[in-house]
Amino acid sequence: MADSTAGGPAPYDALLLLSFGGPEGPEEVVPFLENVTRGRGIPKERLAEVGQHYFLFGGVSPINAQNRELLAALRKDFAEHGLDLPVYWGNRNWAPYLVDALRELVDDGHRRIAVLATSAYAGYSGCRQYRENLADALATLAAEGRPEPTVDKLRHFYNHPGFVEPMVEATLAALADLPEELRAGAELAFTTHSIPTAMADSSGAPDDPARATPGGAYVAQHLEVAGLIAAAVAGATGVADRRWQLVYQSRSGAPHIPWLEPDICDHLTQRQQGGADAVVMVPIGFVSDHMEVKYDLDTEAVARAAELGLPVARAATVGADPRFTAAVRELLLERAAAERGEPVRRCALGALGPSHDRCPAACCPNPRAPRPAAAQD
Repeated sequence: MADSTAGGPAPYDALLLLSFGGPEGPEEVVPFLENVTRGRGIPKERLAEVGQHYFLFGGVSPINAQNRELLAALRKDFAEHGLDLPVYWGNRNWAPYLVDALRELVDDGHRRIAVLATSAYAGYSGCRQYRENLADALATLAAEGRPEPTVDKLRHFYNHPGFVEPMVEATLAALADLPEELRAGAELAFTTHSIPTAMADSSGAPDDPARATPGGAYVAQHLEVAGLIAAAVAGATGVADRRWQLVYQSRSGAPHIPWLEPDICDHLTQRQQGGADAVVMVPIGFVSDHMEVKYDLDTEAVARAAELGLPVARAATVGADPRFTAAVRELLLERAAAERGEPVRRCALGALGPSHDRCPAACCPNPRAPRPAAAQD
């Protein structure tokens, strides 16, 4: 938190919650997937096939409802702590769209906007692409003759206590869901979204210490969080040598392009063959229990574990946990104090320390071609 919060959120006059979006009915599934894959030339028939994941849940992704819950929790937290700052919400791929949210913000008179993206880590898809989306939306507002606000994206929060501590608690709760005789020997599989290895290698700022490690900042940051949670779980359970591994899920790319591995289902197979008593899946790469958690873990991975006869449990994501909403408030106040030129204490666990406020221009490059991005040096 900032050393001094006397200035409150100034210079910011609004917070924008920026997320991915998702369909809220069967008729929205294919149009939503067309938005997600625009420019890639994927046939509508293939999109309908991919959409079966959504149709299993009535064509409704949980993500919008979860964002509404987080939006309400942030507003409640701000009000309870005397933070007079409105909170808006916009999505990359579905209503409410980002550009519409920015139109509403400027029409309501807001000109300096802090942005919380619901992605905790460095990487093209999780950071720069959101900043490209912001640049596109700002360009649209300018073309419409509307005022163009200043937008600042809040720093990555993967190692903030308000993100890590709820994940520790959720992991312990998942362990407790296993039969008692399996808990001591249960392994931890920390899961996140797989991305192309080339994209992983280039993630982070060029001078980021994490870039010196294999996998760049994306992998290094996930390993940091996994290690923090594993250490806390070891302390709480007294099992110091519990096996854990970072694994991946939700791969969607062409087979000939290398992506981060192992996949969670392959990992479960390998660990069953290796004699694991049980596995707890800990989705550290996701802020809420949206479709990639509900399908890829709760449906697909659980089905694989059942085929293997391997007991599994799944830890909850942070969602709208009060510690996470408090972390967002702290991130906002620390950034506001920094913008005012005041001393700032930045909360971060582990060895990597707090992320930068402003992304360098060369940070997490677009894998296809350079594009304008907002909120950078």
